[in-house]
Amino acid sequence: MSAAQQILAAIGAATRQRLAFPLQAAALFWGVLSEGVRPSTWQRTVCDGVRISLTAIVLSSLATVAVTAVIVGVGLVFAPLDWLRPTGEWSSTGRILVLILFHQIAPLLVGIILLGRSGIEMTAEFAALLAEGKTTALCGEEIDIFRDLVLPRAVALALAAFTLGTVFLLIALLSGYAGASVTQEAQASVMGFLSKVLRVMSSADLAAVSVKFLMIGLVVAVSCSITGLDIRGHERPTSVLPRAFTRGVTSILLVTIVLSIVL
Repeated sequence: MSAAQQILAAIGAATRQRLAFPLQAAALFWGVLSEGVRPSTWQRTVCDGVRISLTAIVLSSLATVAVTAVIVGVGLVFAPLDWLRPTGEWSSTGRILVLILFHQIAPLLVGIILLGRSGIEMTAEFAALLAEGKTTALCGEEIDIFRDLVLPRAVALALAAFTLGTVFLLIALLSGYAGASVTQEAQASVMGFLSKVLRVMSSADLAAVSVKFLMIGLVVAVSCSITGLDIRGHERPTSVLPRAFTRGVTSILLVTIVLSIVL
């Protein structure tokens, strides 16, 4: 092999290595979407897998989401009420919360919580299956790795992100209002405050926030699944967990930025 060919081979190997994860993620993402809309995919085993995974994910992350929402609510919801009280611009509070809390903070924090609580666990599970050679045994039992393991968890994480995101927003608003009530900064009832926030939300806002939650849950599942199933021969299952966390956080941030620009 000539020197020029060696240089091209080195460049090509580095390029393939850098692009491997984005291409795999795009392929798996498309696979989940395309298979998820097919009625034939939703056999009883797949539906049971989604139900079991969704219940486990929501229960394992609910307490963390609630505590984080209280902290964010007191810091982010109470602050605008305090800042805008002297000016009398109470109508601006709802729009500020929609733009910052709904569109940016909540999807990002819920995604990171899901990554740490469920995504890393899924990576370790898949890596252990691959390292112990159990994937071959599962295929011998006519168990499809994608259909029976990856797809149910991906759908469950997307639904869990939407569910926990809704809980996060509600708790954050209520805790912020409670803090404002204690300090006598709130000038409306709790229902009036919630109504004021909801009134400034357009249908486009509602759709954008929903899409963000669903997409972030999906990319967490995709990035963690690929990392767990891409373990090298010399690696232990636990050694890929830092890589899964890094990829997951990067994917969450990227999706949040892209969707904020597009939506």
